[in-house]
Amino acid sequence: MDNSTIANVSQAAKSIGVSVDTIRRWEKKGLIKGSRSSLNYRLFNIDELKRLHKKINGKSAKSNYKILVSDKKTKYTSIELFAGCGGTALGLENAGFEHVLLNEFDKNAVATLKKNRPNWNIIEGDVRKLDFDGLEADVVQGGFPCQAFSYAGKKMGFEDARGTLFFEFARCIKAVKPKIAVAENVRGLLTHEDGRTLASMVEILEELGYKVSYKILKAQYFDVPQKRERLIILAVRNDLDMPFIFPQEKDYTVSLKEALKDCPPSIGQKYPEKKHEILKLIPPGGYWRDLPEKLQREYMGASYFQGGGKTGMARRLSWDEPSLTLTCSPAQKQTERCHPEETRPLNVNEYARIQTFPDNWEFVGSTASQYKQIGNAVPVNLAYHIGKCLIEMLDGEFLGKNLVKNPRSRIKQNGRHIYEEKKELDNVRTFS
Repeated sequence: MDNSTIANVSQAAKSIGVSVDTIRRWEKKGLIKGSRSSLNYRLFNIDELKRLHKKINGKSAKSNYKILVSDKKTKYTSIELFAGCGGTALGLENAGFEHVLLNEFDKNAVATLKKNRPNWNIIEGDVRKLDFDGLEADVVQGGFPCQAFSYAGKKMGFEDARGTLFFEFARCIKAVKPKIAVAENVRGLLTHEDGRTLASMVEILEELGYKVSYKILKAQYFDVPQKRERLIILAVRNDLDMPFIFPQEKDYTVSLKEALKDCPPSIGQKYPEKKHEILKLIPPGGYWRDLPEKLQREYMGASYFQGGGKTGMARRLSWDEPSLTLTCSPAQKQTERCHPEETRPLNVNEYARIQTFPDNWEFVGSTASQYKQIGNAVPVNLAYHIGKCLIEMLDGEFLGKNLVKNPRSRIKQNGRHIYEEKKELDNVRTFS
């Protein structure tokens, strides 16, 4: 990055003609990224600020929304567990991978996969019944559900993880012995059971002969019009001299306006009349506090007197920002996802656009099932960026130019080793 484009918040505000508070608000919303100087001042990229300012003011005709697809296929193969409706699998395919096997339990998600990719080897059913012996793949990937372990009197090795879906992921790794294993999960896994769950998972992967690193990736900086954080765990086989490579954040975000332009109509939920009348009063980007106080009390009920901002309630999205994290339903009271302009929940095609599925990716099942499939998916473009990093690791070319330290450090707490994310990272390359 050219140092001439870097400025502190006051200089940046003066440079583009906005207030300091505006820049701080943009950073808080995740529309821009700040860094720290050696004196602990916030620093910003002027070019990034100018692009955002033009976009918000409608002076930029360029759209950053696109479905990323590599023009080169590779020789590399993958096995996908807990495949869902195909977010990760499609992203890896778009990056250049060929899938050896995909497994999914939900029948509607399986039907979605088969409808869109009849050539994929898709096995429906309980992962516990799969036999992985004899399979070969360069990468094993799985977005397993986060389940608590029972720690009492146990060392939490591989065998002790039986009964959890992470054990099935580890069982596949043990049988296939891929060069790289990739797991994705929610950010909360970092702190689940005071870090012990993640620490146990790491120890099990190490027991299987892998070195491990992980990092939180923010989807809005990876060509996804959505503020969504995912924990990505990479495990590299010990006999391979291979650095960990994570994708490098972009210096732009994609707004909802860019993502939903010319979005084809589709099925979707509707609000009851009373809720419709309430949400009709909420401005773009607003929420329940934008209602008159009498209506605030009426709509919120007992929640009105409880602590916390409750910013997801009666929430209307903003055209100028990435969407908030999509849930399994756009009309849940705690996590409302109301269209920026029309008074209705986001529909299914809009959900898919925000998760960067192409418009021709068809979802099977009831409206509720389609929302659930899409809401649970890894954004396709995020998976694409991860896939490109995996290919670079496997190629051995290591073209990433930004060396950062290891995002995993082992510390001791309550007599156990746990892991926590550090600001300074080691042994990891980023890839753009």
